[in-house]
Amino acid sequence: RNYIGVIASVNCSTTVCDAIAAEANRTLLPKYPNVDGFAPIVHDQGCGMANQGEGFDALVRTLKGYRDHPNFGGVLIIGLGCEVNQLTLYKPTEWTKERFKTFNIQEVGGSRSAVKRALELLEPIAAMANEDTRSEQPVSALTLGMQCGGSDGFSGITANPALGVASDMLVAAGGTSILSETPEIYGAEHLLIARAEDETGHKIEDMIAWWRDYADRNGASLDNNPSPGNKKGGLTTILEKSLGAVAKGGLAPLAGAYAYSEKIDRHGFVYMDSPGYDPVAATGQVASGANLIAFTTGRGSCFGAKPAPSIKLASNSDLARSMPEDIDIDCGGVVEEGVSLTEMGQRIYDLLLDTASGKKTMSEEFGYGDNEFVPWKIGAVL
Repeated sequence: RNYIGVIASVNCSTTVCDAIAAEANRTLLPKYPNVDGFAPIVHDQGCGMANQGEGFDALVRTLKGYRDHPNFGGVLIIGLGCEVNQLTLYKPTEWTKERFKTFNIQEVGGSRSAVKRALELLEPIAAMANEDTRSEQPVSALTLGMQCGGSDGFSGITANPALGVASDMLVAAGGTSILSETPEIYGAEHLLIARAEDETGHKIEDMIAWWRDYADRNGASLDNNPSPGNKKGGLTTILEKSLGAVAKGGLAPLAGAYAYSEKIDRHGFVYMDSPGYDPVAATGQVASGANLIAFTTGRGSCFGAKPAPSIKLASNSDLARSMPEDIDIDCGGVVEEGVSLTEMGQRIYDLLLDTASGKKTMSEEFGYGDNEFVPWKIGAVL
């Protein structure tokens, strides 16, 4: 994709960023047809937080991951000026320096002046991005983030293992796939550890231990993760849910384990730590480098993640028939029609390549992605 990101460094600049993106889409986008749009990347963090520690580090990693994302043809980051998360933390990289700008609202005269200043900076960025053209690339250039949300009793036998087949095909072609959502692999983590080198396996064990402590500190339990929708759909225990979630990872060896939003630095099937809350997990995967998202659902989930196109996979045909506006592939055929997991995985893999080649997903057609950027909020609000 070829979006231009309008990124808020802090919650205080989110309304201005939304206004900038809306005005740029109205006035600039018609002049630059090779630009997919101006995407506001806004959130509720950046000020009332400690300036060090895992929460602050996660936010900075996430914003830097979006700053450097290959699906952005240019980026503007806007702060207020007095926040903890200062713009000085976000320097341009070598390849983005001509298409990367920042400023603080306090330095340009206020909110309306900030919109005017932003459009002045965005126009030359858009002109450069408009000159970008598609070229043939190897499958190894793709990084897939795998998500499941609103899972049901069919997820673990249709959509999730079919996505696992597609993941294996991508990895075999030199690409990368990312599994996440640590509370949703709880009870089945041994299946991943058995496929990993010692160092990676130990990292998974450490993540599980951290989550046990984190849940205890907050009066929660990892043993009671299924949501009301999960239970209504036929999932009764975290083990059933976890076995289905791990099925998304196919059979490939586990090549690495990463912190939330940490840059993926190798090819293959990898794991990234995250909560089981889909927008937070997907945000971390995109920040880590995912340029595609595949999202399985059994109950029905409405989601998109600019700048990474997201395909939606229904675990049952009743869902695909009831929410056709949101589903890209009906995996219920595995049960209803006897379609093999190999064939369904091939269909998913083919759609991933088509989507990377420009085919729009259902969530893109509707316009999802402006409100689904949700960095993981860890630690105290001060």
